[in-house]
Amino acid sequence: MGLTSETTVYVMAALAVVGVALLVWSWPRFARQGLWQVLGRLVAIGTTQVVIIAAFACWLNSSYQFFGSWGELFGRVETAPVGVTQAGEAGVTGGVGTASDVALKGALVQPATDEQLSQVSGLPTGPAAVSGRVESVKIIGRRTGVVDPAFVYLPPQYFQKAYQRQRFPVIVALSGYPGSIFNLAQHLRVPQIAGELQKSGRMQPTVMVMIRPTIAPPRDTECVNVPGGPQTETFLARDLPDALKSAYRVGRAASAWGVMGYSSGGSCALQLTMRDPQVYTTAAALSPDYKVKDDPTTGNLFGSGPDRAERSNGHDLMWRLRHLPVPQVSVLVAESKHGERGYPQTQAFIRAVRAPMRVVSILPEHGSHNFPTWVQEMPPALQWMSQQLTFPQDAVPRHHKKGPVLP
Repeated sequence: MGLTSETTVYVMAALAVVGVALLVWSWPRFARQGLWQVLGRLVAIGTTQVVIIAAFACWLNSSYQFFGSWGELFGRVETAPVGVTQAGEAGVTGGVGTASDVALKGALVQPATDEQLSQVSGLPTGPAAVSGRVESVKIIGRRTGVVDPAFVYLPPQYFQKAYQRQRFPVIVALSGYPGSIFNLAQHLRVPQIAGELQKSGRMQPTVMVMIRPTIAPPRDTECVNVPGGPQTETFLARDLPDALKSAYRVGRAASAWGVMGYSSGGSCALQLTMRDPQVYTTAAALSPDYKVKDDPTTGNLFGSGPDRAERSNGHDLMWRLRHLPVPQVSVLVAESKHGERGYPQTQAFIRAVRAPMRVVSILPEHGSHNFPTWVQEMPPALQWMSQQLTFPQDAVPRHHKKGPVLP
């Protein structure tokens, strides 16, 4: 039984019902006086509570897909296969490559099971050249050895002959913690909203990549390269772009790349854009934090020794704005004036930004730290990001003497 399957939910619910029934049936036996009876009551109550909580947790995980498998739940993550290719080696003739076309041994983007994708409602249907397509893939980190699931939305133009020699801009959408790509597609509605905006002409054709920054579940690494631990920033700033460029017709220049996210995913989006402006030049952060700090879910992110303070300061965006050269990037921050706790920090960040960096904001009067608020903010955020990213870019050459036309 898979962790997210309905069967698991039903089995756990049945166990909870049985546990309650057994507790009620056996309670008269435990009602007597004596040490063993007291211990029996405690064990029976504790066991019943654990089963009830486990059943609720399974239902919640099935609904929001926080952990996709039993291995993820217990910290066992997939590692990259030996001998992955260099970025750009998995070329596809014809210039209209997708992940299903590059199912080659050692490819940096490989097809994945559509178990989660099949549970998402409102995805494009019909011919890809008319409606677009969402693919379920695995991203292979050439440098980090990370294997991370992703959904990739390809707009209709990607499959049309008029655009077959064009490279498309990319927006990487990051989930919060302990969120999943399912949350991005089902609850944040990234591909559905992007498709509607692009169909109505309010957003240019853009490849949307939905991925989770939690590369070492259940640990929250906050997009940090942990000394001696997970290298999340390297994966998102180097491995991910290289993998996508090897499999899809996407822009090569940073001006074609943006990153967005909600909650800790929004924090990551700001971190990546300000720390790696040669990769991402545009960010949209919905309800972000502006400083990465250790907590029980992260563990020690910055190591020890004399360099710890420097590493920690490097992930404090307010500190960076005060002490380091400002990158030439554009960012959007969103925070509700009433209902979210981060509004004062967001205002302080906006005031601290200076040229050549640019900042715009979405500041609704009321909202909470939840998906209904973020879904409301998504259309204007995506429209703004689309205006910052360049397209068309880097036309694919008609002839390539040394090999096939790259995707």
